[in-house]
Amino acid sequence: MWKFNAKTHYIAELRGLEEGENVRLAGWVQRKSELGGIVFIRMRDATGSVQVVLREGNLSEQELTAARGAGIEASIIVEGSLRRDPRAPGGLEVIASKFILVGDSKDFPIKPGVGEEFLLDNRHLHIRTTRMRNALMIRMEVMRATEEWFVNNGFVRVEAPTFVGAAVEGGATLFEVPYFGKKAYLTQSSQFYLEAAIFSFENVYTIQPSFRAEKSRTRRHLTEFWHAEAEMAWADLNGMMDVVESLVKYIVEKVVERASDKLEALGRRMEAIEGRFPRITYDEALELAKRKGAEIEWGEDFGTEVERLISLEFDLPVFVTHYPKKAKAFYHKQDPKRPEVVLCADLLAPEGIGEIVGGGQRIESENELISRIVEEGLNPEDYKWYLDLRRYGSVPHSGFGLGIERTIRWIAGLPHIRDAIPFPRTPVRLYP
Repeated sequence: MWKFNAKTHYIAELRGLEEGENVRLAGWVQRKSELGGIVFIRMRDATGSVQVVLREGNLSEQELTAARGAGIEASIIVEGSLRRDPRAPGGLEVIASKFILVGDSKDFPIKPGVGEEFLLDNRHLHIRTTRMRNALMIRMEVMRATEEWFVNNGFVRVEAPTFVGAAVEGGATLFEVPYFGKKAYLTQSSQFYLEAAIFSFENVYTIQPSFRAEKSRTRRHLTEFWHAEAEMAWADLNGMMDVVESLVKYIVEKVVERASDKLEALGRRMEAIEGRFPRITYDEALELAKRKGAEIEWGEDFGTEVERLISLEFDLPVFVTHYPKKAKAFYHKQDPKRPEVVLCADLLAPEGIGEIVGGGQRIESENELISRIVEEGLNPEDYKWYLDLRRYGSVPHSGFGLGIERTIRWIAGLPHIRDAIPFPRTPVRLYP
């Protein structure tokens, strides 16, 4: 890691040093106690924590007074020698020879037993806690692995706009914003723009935020979330599912490889995935859910509870394919053998998590696309440029979107999706 002059080492590097070696650390007070006139500070930085021992004879009275008065989360700089002691947390401690109180902290509000709403109101402070840091480090590894997979497999990254002029996923979930006298919306998906890019690069992807004005207050919904999306020229539904399976397996493999300590700290046991993901149809999933007591009729999209019931039946992520046309967006290609269903697939994560990926084969015919737009009560004029893609060398193509936070929630075993993002946005949460 990059270092600045305030420190000679990060805490994680101490284990590789010789006993007695002098170090200069910079970080924050995690815990503090005093016994027999000796001050013990559990000091943390971005990489870990270590016990610092401060005693008379090694420090001035002024330094000891500053150490005794330092509050939880006070920022400090410590110089001292490394000592191995099996009684110390982690078997290491630093015997301080210099102590600097950089920024004091009085009555840090994040304490054991405070409520969830209080923690959300103070998220700017809550992200300092060990649990939140571990969750957000796993988030980083999910993002890193996702980007790696696309680059390693020859996909080209294409950024799409945040302000758009028409709906992708349905008008009911659009955030409307004023735009110089015109109506604009926050993007629900980058799909249409990625579809435009396949005619130049064939296989493309992006990782950026999407926005949905969904009023759902569930453990898996956010109004602003990060979306890994891809579109692929010449790909059919089965080819798309092969890509999704490879990507998801790679993400899990790399998170387990690179962040096993973070998973363990969260109490999560996760292993690399072996075996093919099951593939079942909507009809099969519907019957399974009904046997489990779900009250749902053919043609309805699966909600949170139905997806939970289905995913609990599988040890691996499971693809559910061929949803009814009326349950999915207009751009999905109809099954030529059964036009009342479309060539689409949702990937449901196990353990009751539910959908983490949605995708399918896109309509490549201009006339068919116009027909579906009109059928859904939309205006083809609002999709003029999107229809252009079908007028000039259209090809069969497929794509998908992976919800980053839903994937993190599954891999890390988090109870709520809001723990998978630093500053969550929900229908009732716009602060901090």
